[in-house]
Amino acid sequence: MLYGALMFALFDSSTPEAPATKMSRQQILTLVAMASINFSSMICYSILGPFFPNEAKKKGVSQAMIGLIFGIYALCTLVGSLILGKYIVQIGAKFMIVAGLFVSSGSTVLFGFLDQVSDGTIFIMLCFITRCVNAIGFSAAVTSSFAVSAKVFPDNIATVLGFMEIFTGLGLILGPPLGGWLYQSFGYEIPFVFTGFLLFATVPLNLWILPNAVPSQNSFLRLCTRIKILLICFVVFTLSSGIGFLDATLSIFAIEKLNLSAGSVGLLMIGLSLPYGAASPVFGVISDKYPSVRKWMMVVGGMATAVSFCFLGPLPVFHIRSQLWLTVLMLIVVGFSLCMTCIPTFAEMIACAHENGFEEGLSTLGLVSGLFSAVWSAGMFFGPTIGGYITQALNFEWSAGVQGALAFLAALLQVIYFTIEDIQKK
Repeated sequence: MLYGALMFALFDSSTPEAPATKMSRQQILTLVAMASINFSSMICYSILGPFFPNEAKKKGVSQAMIGLIFGIYALCTLVGSLILGKYIVQIGAKFMIVAGLFVSSGSTVLFGFLDQVSDGTIFIMLCFITRCVNAIGFSAAVTSSFAVSAKVFPDNIATVLGFMEIFTGLGLILGPPLGGWLYQSFGYEIPFVFTGFLLFATVPLNLWILPNAVPSQNSFLRLCTRIKILLICFVVFTLSSGIGFLDATLSIFAIEKLNLSAGSVGLLMIGLSLPYGAASPVFGVISDKYPSVRKWMMVVGGMATAVSFCFLGPLPVFHIRSQLWLTVLMLIVVGFSLCMTCIPTFAEMIACAHENGFEEGLSTLGLVSGLFSAVWSAGMFFGPTIGGYITQALNFEWSAGVQGALAFLAALLQVIYFTIEDIQKK
């Protein structure tokens, strides 16, 4: 499969029939910078999935604690996104991106040397510390990159984010098999050292490329009082919760139930990230060209996500035995449906903010991207933490069913809200 070029036609989201327009040099360079951030950050994030849970288990760490180690990353990203999103104007978007990448790359390298630490409490504490520092750097880079992208492409944000998700998907695709291969070939340290230096290489690139944006001011509290914003936030929460849950639990499930090696688990995870990355540009263009279908993309995607999580284990009530082909098929459906649901959310949040009187400036974009990143991180904390606890108390099958139930609830609430909204408009 080919992963598209950076030169592509952009559509005006307010006029579906608008002709394709040529991008400026600054827009092309911004896409290059955003692509490098998405790709390198996602490789660093996903590389530990195939082998770290099993490695931590050898050191006497419980499944619930492994889930918490994964989840603490998201919790710190949540806090960092809210704070940094609020003060992006004062700090500066470009500085936040560069500093965030530097901090994140350094802590990734340090995480690679934790296997030298003795088993038990010290290992767990150092895992928490390095993950927290990494998360703060990541939240700075991602929150700012959303705001910069929306500033440079104000009329085509969903299309641009859709194409940027190609590189997110590519990082998620390459991370697990690369991590599994490097771990089996060279040991625990090399995967983290390699990806840490890869992330560090994006620092000078972004220093040179990224533009400086002009600030404006708005209120975080006012943004969070919109019902539609809160509903979309819950949708984003369920999406990231499902992904975080799979990061922390899928590898052990695959090793114990499906008898796969760490390298094979890395290949298994491609079933989730490949359809996500492949479908992202398509849904991005659809979202910008036909804004009216965004809400139903979120509903249909949420329903499909709910069904696929229920059959991922599958749930014991179905009396179906866990099989490799079924797991792969459901991961593909999950990746596709998560993409369908996720791509319209950021554009809908920005549109809702503008509809409610927020000015079109960096401050609003910073608030929206900060809120988006924070809610995403809340789900990434909830998924592995609660999912890990349920997996330890019951099993993977029931825990996956809980994730499916959350996705179904989010889709149902959207159907109710959008139906009432359509009735009131008529």
